[in-house]
Amino acid sequence: MQDGIRRIITGHDQSGKAIIEMDSLAPNRKVRPGTGLVSTLMWATDETPAKMDLRQDRADRIMGVPPPKNGSVLRVVDFPPVTPESENISQADILKEMGVKDTAHSDQPARHAFMHRTPSIDYVIVMSGEIDMLLDDSEVHLKAGDIMIQQGTNHAWVNRGSEVCRIAFVLIDGIDPLSNP
Repeated sequence: MQDGIRRIITGHDQSGKAIIEMDSLAPNRKVRPGTGLVSTLMWATDETPAKMDLRQDRADRIMGVPPPKNGSVLRVVDFPPVTPESENISQADILKEMGVKDTAHSDQPARHAFMHRTPSIDYVIVMSGEIDMLLDDSEVHLKAGDIMIQQGTNHAWVNRGSEVCRIAFVLIDGIDPLSNP
């Protein structure tokens, strides 16, 4: 995969004319320890409807995987092929790194160390490569061009192939279907 992702942000000048506010490689890029996974935060909002006149880089922040309360996040993730070392990382360490609480809804051990859940609607767009998405007791294989809509399910992304898989994720805060109101 390339070293960075070009990000173009539009906006308006003082007269209301449409302009390019930012055009550069997205700077908020991090490599997750032990897995080699590369996550690039492209943009985030803290409210719905989203404010579009802030004239600031809304991806200039530190945050976990879930979107902000009542907000959204756009992130591009490069998943390298799994290795025996990456699959032996503790789930607790992965959840901590992701900023996700242990949301298992059973007393059974997680199917895979990468298993996690966020209370969000996730639009998942596979840009290149192939990957398997594991659910509690099933899985689906996705390839470039596939789109998935995920509704707060427990899952893991596992690249069993030989090439990096790049996925664009749009996460929108939602009401957790497994919470007790």
